[in-house]
Amino acid sequence: MKKIYLILIFAFSTGILSAQEKSILEKLDEIAVIDQKVMMPMRDGVRLSTDIYRPKGDQPVPIIFSRTPYNFNSYRDGELVTRTMQSALEAVEKGYAYVVQNERGRFFSEGEWDILGTPLTDGYDAMEWMSSQPWSNGKIGTIGCSSTAEWQMAVAAMDHPAHTALIPQGYGAGVGRIGAYFEQGNWYRGGAGQMLFTTWLYSTQHDPMAPKFPEGIAQEDLQRLQKFYDMAPRYPRVDWKEGLNHLPIQDIIQNVNGPKGIYEEMITRKPNDPKWFEGGLFHDDMPFEKPGFWFVSWYDVASSPNLAMYNHIIKNAKDQNIKDNQYLIIAPTLHCAFTRATDDTIVGERSVGDARLNYNELTYAWFDFWLKQDDNQVKKDMPKVQYFTMGSNEWQSSDTWPPKEAKMTTYYLDSKGQANSRLGNGTLTKKKPSKDNPDTFTYDPMDPVTSYGGNVCCTGNAIQGGSWDQQEMELREDILVYTTEPLTEGVEVSGFIESKLYLSSDVKDTDLTIKLIDVYPDGRAYNLDETIQRVRYREGYEKEVFMEEGKVYEVNLTPMSTSNYFEKGHSIRIEVSSSNFPRFDRNMNTGGNTYDETEGKIATNKIHHSSKFPSYISLPIVRK
Repeated sequence: MKKIYLILIFAFSTGILSAQEKSILEKLDEIAVIDQKVMMPMRDGVRLSTDIYRPKGDQPVPIIFSRTPYNFNSYRDGELVTRTMQSALEAVEKGYAYVVQNERGRFFSEGEWDILGTPLTDGYDAMEWMSSQPWSNGKIGTIGCSSTAEWQMAVAAMDHPAHTALIPQGYGAGVGRIGAYFEQGNWYRGGAGQMLFTTWLYSTQHDPMAPKFPEGIAQEDLQRLQKFYDMAPRYPRVDWKEGLNHLPIQDIIQNVNGPKGIYEEMITRKPNDPKWFEGGLFHDDMPFEKPGFWFVSWYDVASSPNLAMYNHIIKNAKDQNIKDNQYLIIAPTLHCAFTRATDDTIVGERSVGDARLNYNELTYAWFDFWLKQDDNQVKKDMPKVQYFTMGSNEWQSSDTWPPKEAKMTTYYLDSKGQANSRLGNGTLTKKKPSKDNPDTFTYDPMDPVTSYGGNVCCTGNAIQGGSWDQQEMELREDILVYTTEPLTEGVEVSGFIESKLYLSSDVKDTDLTIKLIDVYPDGRAYNLDETIQRVRYREGYEKEVFMEEGKVYEVNLTPMSTSNYFEKGHSIRIEVSSSNFPRFDRNMNTGGNTYDETEGKIATNKIHHSSKFPSYISLPIVRK
């Protein structure tokens, strides 16, 4: 450790560090034992690079554990960085050891990488090692957002006795199959591919030809070498607005001269491929018996399956104490942007007001209770569910999600056969239409509806997430628009949103999309959530069932979710189409593989609405 301290002293003397950085390092040096590049052994002999920060002294302490595929090396481009050290300092000051580890095959860790750091036993083995250390009190809490969260659920299912509590944040890509959601870690939505993984893997997967340190390298050598080699590839910037247009999809990364890796294999998997069930995804046939504090955000890519995961545990945990110790926060932010809320939080271009919450205080209160057995009243003071309602712009609380007061109310699609664009005559009404006046639109995969805002992540410059005025988009003829009359009283919609559409088409397969909109009196139309269904999977994801021309098919879309207050004078609107690109890949309408296709067919699609074909959307309306 003397080598690390000498480096810090050198940084101080040369003035490389800011005053704040010096303060962080000085405080850590004063109160912590810093042990970087510990090569933690797994059961197969592979060693994972781990940095440990723990309070000085002999008193055993609880551990906050963060495992990640991302780079946490203390040195970047020859300079010291302190973001991880800031988290470590905070944990050590509060009486915890802070342990951060790279998944196998990432940066200084040995082995070959796969999404979620398979094998799953790595998480279990890490806890076995940590809990056996003399400085550990035998209790471990896990925390992290996005890819630093997504491994937690499946590892929790392995039920290591030291794994005492977890705080997963923005964790959707760790959920494989959960109830109505069959996303395989957000790879799919309704059987359609989510293109976020194309851009994410471009900047994440390590090329198999990339240089690596030799296996078995000594810790002291890694501590020295980390100053010069952080093992982080430098990926050229890509204009993903253009890059994601390339066909076939399986060649997109190759087309931009990106790294080789697992993408080309993963893109060929269908939703029920056995490989999805071999790695680190949590599926709803796995046990879960750990207290959880769950963080979700409305404009994340996986808010709905995240919420379904929360409800699944409460319903299916064997231990009533575990059912009773699941807590949930739902914020009105983008992916992992919880702490960026301000007194005037802007998500996209819509203001949702003061959306701040003291996440840090809540986090440590949770860990203090479970890892230190501190009787701090956190469970007494904290609601089971804290959710932010947009529109009224307020934090609310409930014992359940959705709130018990939410009652499903059905709105039927209707028109005079011309719902194309917002200038058409599509309506949403509580009265079921009697006569079928189907709305017809053409879907050309070479000219798809462009994603504009939405519940997204990780797509580079291709999509700006959040809530954006959809008025201009709604002038397209291939978007069907259905709107209620202006509301005579305010309406809160909080919960899961169900939808059923009746479709006929002249192609074997196509997609259906829905977007939920809050329409202001001046015409502004802000998106709340969106979903999609690949029609070949309308009967389930274990088989493909293609359409016949002239027949009408019932299509149930995966549920959306939100909490939004539609003020008096506003209207509720949905958009229906067959594409939302590049949020989702384009269905080429051929019935082919999609991933290896370069040419598609133009589809003529019809949405039916009548007493026989009652297309509808069902909203969870809260009346107080």
